[in-house]
Amino acid sequence: MWPLYAAGFVTAFGAHGIAANLGGFSDDAVTSLLVLGGLLALYDGAEVLLKPLFGTLADRIGARPVLLGGLVAFAAASTVYVVADGPAWLWVARFAQGAAASAFSPAASALVARLNPAGSHGRAYGSYGFWKSIGYTLGPLLGGLLVWLGDLRLLFAVLAGLGVAVAIWAAVAVPVVPPLPKRRQNVVDLARRLADPAFLAPTGALAAATAALSVGVGFLPVTGRAADLGTIATGAAVSLLAACAALVQPWTGRALDAGRISTARGLTVGLFVTAAGLACAMLPGLAGVLSAAALIGVGTGLITPVGFAALAASTPAARLGQTMGTAELGRELGDAGGPLLVAGVASAFSLSSGFGVLAALVAAGAGLALARSRRAPRARTGAVGA
Repeated sequence: MWPLYAAGFVTAFGAHGIAANLGGFSDDAVTSLLVLGGLLALYDGAEVLLKPLFGTLADRIGARPVLLGGLVAFAAASTVYVVADGPAWLWVARFAQGAAASAFSPAASALVARLNPAGSHGRAYGSYGFWKSIGYTLGPLLGGLLVWLGDLRLLFAVLAGLGVAVAIWAAVAVPVVPPLPKRRQNVVDLARRLADPAFLAPTGALAAATAALSVGVGFLPVTGRAADLGTIATGAAVSLLAACAALVQPWTGRALDAGRISTARGLTVGLFVTAAGLACAMLPGLAGVLSAAALIGVGTGLITPVGFAALAASTPAARLGQTMGTAELGRELGDAGGPLLVAGVASAFSLSSGFGVLAALVAAGAGLALARSRRAPRARTGAVGA
């Protein structure tokens, strides 16, 4: 399992480590806001387009080859910018990194389920999410240190080395997991499976959690600056958010496996806590920023392992790659859609209004999850009585 945790760390560290330092102070930093926005969108755009495809490929040929190939491709993509001259190669390297992460990220998620019995999926996904959150937390910090010590190319070189090291580790330690025989699936079958509430509910919750996480990381520093807080205080708030998300996930996974929480309760409580955190972001001053960061982190930490464990439990083992790839697509859409929604509302009204609108949407999702969980027992009771 440890190479899979390391793969999750690599994709998170690579995404946030570079994104946070593209506009830094090195000689090869990006100085145009338009170019910066394009480079930030390029990585996520590659993931949105390719994750479902690579997830399906993992079901067809096995998740392990896709994992190894994606890690090697990530190292190669990072090396491109290290050895090539010219800013155009930064675009090539960033898109190729996103494409490679689209391969090994859903493959690692599928292997987490295949290598663990159903009764320990919560613990496994909690640990996987913990190390991924550590990557998100350390990415901007260690990435900034590497750029300060050298330049952006040094950061890409370190990522290339990480990709090679984790690929070798996975090749040695991760066992061969052959693809499982499966019934032929047409487009109607796929649409029916993806429209099933067993898929939509956890995927929607994961998308909402990712949207809130992205909004918190991006906009809480803006709120802090408006309240005359320094960069240390705003940076501490973002670190608090990521740390809470990381620490809560292993506990949540163990509680899910032990039966102390159910899937419905975990998703519902997580969404309500996340919505409360977004609402706290509307409060002025340091108290509002820190309470928002802590609650958003705790909420997303509750949702993530429960959501992935629910997807693994409701998916045939032969279709795990496809399901995880499509669920990751939902997370990427939340990652992009949350900040766009908040920014759009903020430009028309205020940033507090943007936080409020997203909080209301997340709370509405929690209400739907609660209503669905209450209908399910009544439906089962009616079926027994009939």
